[in-house]
Amino acid sequence: MTTSHKAIRSSGWKTDFLIGFPDGLFLLFFATQIIQTFPIEVQTFYTIHLCIWLIGAVLVMFSSFQANKGDAQHDSALLSDKERSRLQHLDINARTIAHIEHEMVKDAKTWEDTLEQEKVRETTFSHSRAVRSALFTGFFFLLGGAMSLGPYLSNENFNAASQTSIMLVFLGLTVFSFMKAKITAQRPLPIILRYWLMGAGVFLGAWMLHKLF
Repeated sequence: MTTSHKAIRSSGWKTDFLIGFPDGLFLLFFATQIIQTFPIEVQTFYTIHLCIWLIGAVLVMFSSFQANKGDAQHDSALLSDKERSRLQHLDINARTIAHIEHEMVKDAKTWEDTLEQEKVRETTFSHSRAVRSALFTGFFFLLGGAMSLGPYLSNENFNAASQTSIMLVFLGLTVFSFMKAKITAQRPLPIILRYWLMGAGVFLGAWMLHKLF
């Protein structure tokens, strides 16, 4: 790994927010809606969710760090000599290999266009920047999770806490959607509707699992 390798995505805090916040919010929203229906002690409920919250944060931080590392294969859209040799050893003819390489170039162009459309810039790898990005992503994950889990931590009446949690989740999704629209220069209404539908899907999924089990 050299410092000249491309990072797959920008390590700016806006990108970290767009990744970490909804992941934390949806994961804890789903977990709270499911687990509150089981006959468990309040402290056990808190312990389970705090573990989910913290472990989830660690996992997204690791994923963020790995995404920021990049690797040599993203520096070129062409097949490396090693990859070409492997294909040749599989008795794949030169025409097919050339077609594969052509498709790789097309995919790379599509990926570059997507990054440009989403206002995500590529950058060279920096260890300190990757660590900072991981910490920001973890922080935003915890922040999103707090909107779902917070009402339960402050109110042991889980029915009332659930109602507050649902309200905060959809409020958080609305604010997040406006911010994402601003960051990515998109219209806010389609983003709001998309995230509301995702929130409703999580709620309905939890409700259906409760009815089944």
